[in-house]
Amino acid sequence: MTIRTAIAIALATTALPGCATAQQATPPAAHTAPAVDASYLDRKPSEEIVYFVLPDRFENGDPSNDTGDFTGDRLATGYDPTARGFFHGGDLAGLTGRLDYLEGLGVTAIWFAPIFQNKPVQGPAGDESAGYHGYWVTDFTRPDGHFGTREEFAAFVDAAHARGMKVYMDIITNHTADVITYADGAETNFEYRSLGDYPYSTRGGPDGEAINTGFMGHEDSSEENFAKLTDPNYAYIPEVPEAERDVKVPAWLNDPIYYHNRGNSSFTGEDSRFGDFAGLDDLFTEHPRVRAGMIEIFCDWITETRVDGFRIDTARHVDPGFWREFVPAMESCAGEAGIPNFHMFGEVYKDVPDNGYIAEYTRRDGLPAVLDFAFQAAMREIIGREQGTVVLAHMFDGDVLYEGGEDTALTLPTFLGNHDMGRFSTLIREDMPDISQEELLARVMLGHAMMLSTRGSPVVYYGDEQGFVGDGNDQRAREDMFPSQTGEYNDNVLIGTDATTADSNFDTDHPLYRLIAEFSAIRRAHPALTRGLQQVRHYEQEPGIFAAARFDPDDGTEYLAVFNTTAEERSANIWLNYEARGLETLAGSCPAAVSAPGSAAFTLPAFGWALCRVSEVAE
Repeated sequence: MTIRTAIAIALATTALPGCATAQQATPPAAHTAPAVDASYLDRKPSEEIVYFVLPDRFENGDPSNDTGDFTGDRLATGYDPTARGFFHGGDLAGLTGRLDYLEGLGVTAIWFAPIFQNKPVQGPAGDESAGYHGYWVTDFTRPDGHFGTREEFAAFVDAAHARGMKVYMDIITNHTADVITYADGAETNFEYRSLGDYPYSTRGGPDGEAINTGFMGHEDSSEENFAKLTDPNYAYIPEVPEAERDVKVPAWLNDPIYYHNRGNSSFTGEDSRFGDFAGLDDLFTEHPRVRAGMIEIFCDWITETRVDGFRIDTARHVDPGFWREFVPAMESCAGEAGIPNFHMFGEVYKDVPDNGYIAEYTRRDGLPAVLDFAFQAAMREIIGREQGTVVLAHMFDGDVLYEGGEDTALTLPTFLGNHDMGRFSTLIREDMPDISQEELLARVMLGHAMMLSTRGSPVVYYGDEQGFVGDGNDQRAREDMFPSQTGEYNDNVLIGTDATTADSNFDTDHPLYRLIAEFSAIRRAHPALTRGLQQVRHYEQEPGIFAAARFDPDDGTEYLAVFNTTAEERSANIWLNYEARGLETLAGSCPAAVSAPGSAAFTLPAFGWALCRVSEVAE
């Protein structure tokens, strides 16, 4: 039975009595991609060098779509390029037109923030913002009009594939836009109402009217059980405003029965899974209809556009049973579409250099990979907070905790900063308020050199290669690459350049762009750096030297990556295999020969590095 047949059966058998009937969306016209060299499909996830971009902030290729499908002022269209929380005009056409720039950087996979149709503006009066980031979805079946059409998206994917670049979509299954309100009144502030205080079996608390007779709770996701959940009024009384009654697509998403409706999450304990994420409508992902519907939505994106992977937003806020159905279904869809190395990685936020917490999502939930927040935290500790390089060594020791162990760790997307927590440069400046621009640049360059040399699939956050330094996290870390009209961005002092964000920032001669391009080329040329297992060779209790070996997966050739995290020249003897006699320099400065069998002496400048290939012949 094909995955499409399974989906059709699931959808047919989960039409619940008393619930809105799902409307069948008109399927998009079949897309025929031009013939390209398909060898890019053979690359494993660990071989990718990823560029993460918010399309709205990258390049405006088509000003005619700046206001999307809307007319009126900024509260109607969401467009205001002077305000950091509104649409600025970047789009799919702009992203497609800058593929030369990304190819020159060494990028092999483009991951972009969600491009689905969003509610244009949300928020209380006077504090509104727009869905430029893509996380307030109303229509899961098409791109937001601010970004372009489905045909333009297909053209972008084709253009990327023609260059051997993969495309990763950012997807959401946890929530939709904030549409559902509660009749209970604003005075409640919609605080989370727990399972114990507000069971599914009564209306408004244990002493309330009996409802949903026979429903055994969310832990039983069978169709038979959920057929008995017919009343969503157990905690709050959900309402859908008349003007937005049919705004969500597919149409089944408009029925409140498919949402938890328990109020806002505090992101701890029970409410982390069952509460609304900052007011966004939290999907009842235990419900078989929700599971089948999400599988249908995202299987269609795979088969119709041939994308190469999914970054999964807010993965830790979804029940594990959902992932245990969703992941195999997506793998099956990709297999039927002829995409052999389809990659999925979940966002499991944890700001500590300990991979135990994020690893559990690869074991219990069955996610193939997770964003490597542990790596990010360790890099901030050793480069921004001047902790000993032992922190990074201990983090890498935890790779055995992932399902699949060190092989899985190779596939984890590693990163230094992002659109939520802020840029790496910003985090370092936050940790070191008095740092000079020169030292900030040096530390950021060191971070990228380390990320591009150690295990994992490195992710470059757009603008970092142009020396962007934001004012903080979230909206303050989402500057425009094309000339910005946002004053809060344009007064930022960038590193490695005299430009500001008021300029167009696609400088291929920027020192960070050149560094990333250099290390990307080295990484792609040496399988040890993409598919080779890693062994830590040196670390210190204080800031200083860190070294790791990587091994060619085919012939076992050893490579050494050595780094200095201090502002002074440092030396260390690094152990290597006893047959080693010479070291070939790939980047930085490597000694020509070993000091003795099993040892090589390295001297590195402040914030310096050495990337070497080991040979059994003295150079």
